[in-house]
Amino acid sequence: MSQGEPIRVAQVVGKMLGGGVEAVVMNYYRHIDRSKVQFDFLVDADSTLVPRDEIESLGGRVFEIPPYQHVAEYQRELQRLFKQEGWKIVHSHINALSVFPLRSAKKAGVPVRIAHSHSTSGKGEYAKNALKAVLKTQSNRYPTHRFACSQFAGEWLFGKAAHFEVVYNAIDLDRFRFNAEARAQARADLGLVGNQFAIGHVGRFTAQKNHTFLIDIFTEVAKRRDDAVLLLVGTGEAGASVKALVDERGLTDRVKFLGQRSDVDRLYQAFDAFVLPSLYEGLGLVGVEAQVSGLPCLLSDAITREVDVTGECKFLSIDSPVVWADEIDSLLPYSYEGRLSISSGQFADYNIELQGKQLTYKYLDLYSRN
Repeated sequence: MSQGEPIRVAQVVGKMLGGGVEAVVMNYYRHIDRSKVQFDFLVDADSTLVPRDEIESLGGRVFEIPPYQHVAEYQRELQRLFKQEGWKIVHSHINALSVFPLRSAKKAGVPVRIAHSHSTSGKGEYAKNALKAVLKTQSNRYPTHRFACSQFAGEWLFGKAAHFEVVYNAIDLDRFRFNAEARAQARADLGLVGNQFAIGHVGRFTAQKNHTFLIDIFTEVAKRRDDAVLLLVGTGEAGASVKALVDERGLTDRVKFLGQRSDVDRLYQAFDAFVLPSLYEGLGLVGVEAQVSGLPCLLSDAITREVDVTGECKFLSIDSPVVWADEIDSLLPYSYEGRLSISSGQFADYNIELQGKQLTYKYLDLYSRN
């Protein structure tokens, strides 16, 4: 690095598919001091949604590497890149799989190697959980520093006795604050009429997000209330099977598949309630976003209580859709008067303006000491 140039940090993000982790990294990239710190993104070649134009416009670079499923080739290419580019900091965001890039980074002599836990594990994903269990035994072997999106996620990957730092999945709070005009426009754009009760969910169509159970919940809700509609934001491999289930239940006209969206902040405005029945989450950042929007939030009891910033979230068992339907049935359509009262101070840990500055300082400090 020449004098006056920003330091460059290699961000290992795995597959960029429009999911939560890469959104978090991009959000930090937009809000760090890029005159002092720049990001280079190492992404799997089979990624489908790489924001290359934005990254390059901000001063970053994108390096495509073999998919991590090809472990030997993946590690060889990473080791070659780490030596070629000379990054002093490698920050890996791929949870238990961070063993592989950080092993390559250590072999290449990278002095600062950060493992970042964004997730955990949950019931039902037996093969995936078995692999995670094996990789976790090596999770403290290669990193020099450990970050996690929550205490829960950090203890899951690194162990309760390990030292790690919680780096919050921060957001632009102003984007998500409730706005009555934005609500009216968003509902009109979605074709919602009058006081239709809009139940919202944001998440990729994967087993983790438990969409089948969500459809079970809505099937029960639909029997009770004619005004209810379900809005699903996201894409993924399970999308087709979820649509088939909706058709099978006769709910096609009452469930809207909104796809991958860049205006999720506007969609929260249209919702009357937010549901997240995930099998597991490292944190469940969408739950934080929904709270900033003032929405009542019904969350799986498998999700850490750390997500409950307002103290108003309800955590429900993912064994009984009737329990969820009972809670939803007790809610009324929300006008702007009905939204929860939110204060900025409550969400200071998630304020990207503050957290972006802190991450900038962290990188500069780590760089200066190595």
